[in-house]
Amino acid sequence: MAELQRITTQYIDSEDRIRLCGESAPNETVVLWLTQRLLNRLVPHLLTWLEQQAGVPGGIGSDVRADVVHSFAQQAALASMEMQAPVQAHTARQTWLVQSVDVTVNPQLVRLTFKGADTAQQDASLEATVSMQAQPLRQWLSILHAQCTRAGWMSPEATNTVWPEWLQAGQDVSGGAVWH
Repeated sequence: MAELQRITTQYIDSEDRIRLCGESAPNETVVLWLTQRLLNRLVPHLLTWLEQQAGVPGGIGSDVRADVVHSFAQQAALASMEMQAPVQAHTARQTWLVQSVDVTVNPQLVRLTFKGADTAQQDASLEATVSMQAQPLRQWLSILHAQCTRAGWMSPEATNTVWPEWLQAGQDVSGGAVWH
């Protein structure tokens, strides 16, 4: 199982999928393909964990307070993003379609285990994991949102049900750039 240290996220039009190029060690790269359907199931779990991290007490006005807290945290995460060289897809030793994602959470981080089936070897599975604390997760979700927008996957239903307003507001990570 590869533990990914860095990932580059990009929508690939010819595949109509999101490509994650992950680096587990220097010169150790895997390419993971994510479908819209899988992402629409994954993102709400990640957002739920972020919402739990905010620690906003319930009661009157808690929704508004939570949105403000998340908006500030999201802006801080975006402001702290640093440009890095992308993980290169052409150096990948493995490329596969993600069939499922296991989400493991604790108070400090989220761990995603991407799973695929090895069609060359029956009964064999492919796995890669990435662990993120709240701020890197916020950054990645912004990148993912921008790539889903670029893909044209942002129907009014998805915009209103999958992606909260605090994540959509004030983003400037869209366009044709590759983000990681």
